[in-house]
Amino acid sequence: MRCPFCGNIDTQVKDSRPAEDHVSIRRRRFCPACGGRFTTYERVQLRDLVVVKSSGKREDFDRSKLERSIRIAMQKRPVEPERIDQMISGIVRRLESMGETDISSKVIGEIVMETLARIDTVGYVRFASVYKNFQEAGDFDRFVAELRPKVREDE
Repeated sequence: MRCPFCGNIDTQVKDSRPAEDHVSIRRRRFCPACGGRFTTYERVQLRDLVVVKSSGKREDFDRSKLERSIRIAMQKRPVEPERIDQMISGIVRRLESMGETDISSKVIGEIVMETLARIDTVGYVRFASVYKNFQEAGDFDRFVAELRPKVREDE
């Protein structure tokens, strides 16, 4: 593993332990050239995924991009970071196990929204506002109205 500080390719692993509910390995590393210390994570990757955008553009799946968007939606919410990590790992495993290497961004967005809806409603609405490209307050009103349970007229 290349040192992020000096570029030396001969770094040493000082400590390894399971992370994210045993779906990855966290490694503390040390660079003998500059003395820098850094952490790496190792995960199983079943296949290389390609995201097909609505414009038709194709790009490699980037777990960190998915993680960033979910963490922004869940910012300042009462959900433990470990729970968010588990959710992200679950989404990635679900995408990898679909059997397809090409996955549309629409499918990824729907899976994320479905998962967020089960964990935190506010995070779900935040993510949906970006994913569905809300333009005005009325877009929020309509979306939140769909979340509310319907009250029957005869009650």
